[in-house]
Amino acid sequence: MKNLSILLAILIIAACSPKKSGESPTSKNNVVKTTLTKTELHDKIKGGWAGQVIGCTFGGPTEFQFKGSMINDYHPIKWEENSCLWYYENSPGLYDDVYMDLTFVDVFEKEGLDAPAKSHALAFANAEYKLWHANQAARYNILNGIMPPQSGHWLYNPHSEDIDFQIEADFAGLMAPGMVNEASEICDKVGHIMNYGDGWYGGVYVAAMYSMAFISNDVEQIVTEALKSVPAESQFYQCMDDVINWYHEYPDDWKLTWFEVEKKWSADVGCPDGVFTAFNIDAKINAAYIIIGMLYGEGDYSKTLEISTRCGQDSDCNPASAGGILGTMLGYSNIPEFWKKPLYKVEDMDFKYTTMSLNDVYEIGTKHALETLEKNGAEITGDNIEIPVEEIKSVQLEVGFEGHYPIERNRVGGSINSENPEIEVQFTGNGFALSGWARSNIGNAEIELEMSIDGGVAEKFTMPTAFEKRKHELAWKYQLVEGEHTISIRILNPKQGLRVDVGDLLVYSSNKIENTWKTH
Repeated sequence: MKNLSILLAILIIAACSPKKSGESPTSKNNVVKTTLTKTELHDKIKGGWAGQVIGCTFGGPTEFQFKGSMINDYHPIKWEENSCLWYYENSPGLYDDVYMDLTFVDVFEKEGLDAPAKSHALAFANAEYKLWHANQAARYNILNGIMPPQSGHWLYNPHSEDIDFQIEADFAGLMAPGMVNEASEICDKVGHIMNYGDGWYGGVYVAAMYSMAFISNDVEQIVTEALKSVPAESQFYQCMDDVINWYHEYPDDWKLTWFEVEKKWSADVGCPDGVFTAFNIDAKINAAYIIIGMLYGEGDYSKTLEISTRCGQDSDCNPASAGGILGTMLGYSNIPEFWKKPLYKVEDMDFKYTTMSLNDVYEIGTKHALETLEKNGAEITGDNIEIPVEEIKSVQLEVGFEGHYPIERNRVGGSINSENPEIEVQFTGNGFALSGWARSNIGNAEIELEMSIDGGVAEKFTMPTAFEKRKHELAWKYQLVEGEHTISIRILNPKQGLRVDVGDLLVYSSNKIENTWKTH
């Protein structure tokens, strides 16, 4: 494949004319065309899936061990011959990045490329694996009749801006080689199951970078062009744009860019587990770590994984994305043997909770990519594929938690149970999220509760004690009138052995509080 860097330059200036294999990319009707062989396509798809597993495994030991802190150079991150095998056999939950993707791949395989969002949502919600954050909040919503896109919307899902779809969107880009707009369409269908706004944009952006990696050998070009799929008005775009600009300002020191990201973008607003804490699973900052690794890695596989991991926080998911995107650009055959060797022992092993191995998904992924290409106007003749590459379009603007500023986090504590069937909590603001956990000493059960705010109509809900079906937070409500409010929560089926433990109250206000020392 030739002149790939020229291709993106042509897209930017909208130059045009049809491309034959071995010629400069040209365009017709504002659609630039480039070519891949089926062999190259297959090698790149293998590189994408393999790279994701390699990055996830490499970063696994440090996942959320370094919160708000980079992993210092002297801290060893081991890569050994049995690294992948150990996790497959002893801690397969590490690969939630992958088996979540495979849930959606399996739906496409069974129902075709036009499989509706409902099919993906039900497969995801009824799977056996454990979930957290936006994924678990969405699962609870779906199991209780709140379907996408509401299941991922911030009014129904307090974790809507978390990293979840960002780590699961690889499949969308790998299904749409060189077709970023088609990748965004797939993301619209699947990503709103669990995310909204900046959380959704994380998946759109990652998928766009995968898609671009089929047609560009320039990492910076992949990073910058893919960003066109995200609305420039969004905070997600602004964060990534800042990283790119800081990279140009500090081209030889990724740590300076890391510090700039921490100063400007480390304040989480949505996630009830991350606001006012060092823990940060927000999509924006973790996506920043992905592209810090990619930009400063400069196409070198080892440097890319090392840097994206050492940025900290979700340090398995971020190198998984960076490693998968770079693996797609390089192709499986060009990933260094040092990184691929531990993979050989597991490529025939099914991922936990699935009936698919890496070797299976290499083939299924290639099949889906060819189907998507053909469906969207690619010309496939023998071993050659001519891909129409359109100008990248931005997806719709979505703003979560608008007008909601975290102002305090208070410990409530205590339990709701048969002896203490009701709690009342007061706060002043325009929204809240209250953490809590359903507990049972008598086997799995569903605790029935009702909540009223300021004596209004009671809202009934259940809290399953089974971990896989749990309600991630006890209660939340946004867009209240700014002022004093009273939350009342009462258990409706009190029974010995059942209780809801109450955690912290996170309070929002429409008024952003400035530190008082700034005024003195």
